[in-house]
Amino acid sequence: MRLRIIVKPNARKNAVEANDDGTLIVHVSEPPREGRANRKVIEVLAEHFRKPKRHIAIVSGTRGKQKIIEIV
Repeated sequence: MRLRIIVKPNARKNAVEANDDGTLIVHVSEPPREGRANRKVIEVLAEHFRKPKRHIAIVSGTRGKQKIIEIV
């Protein structure tokens, strides 16, 4: 399954919310430096979907706020 997400780094707390157009907005507390926010996105989505982190991958958008995530 592939999902479009929008990442909001430097948030006060980690959260996932649905957008009206079907995308997910993922709030993460980590800054967008050295891949820290991307690692936190995978961790937050793994908790949200109750999947192991190894089953979630960033397919596109590793350097931007809009990403495509694949969940196996």
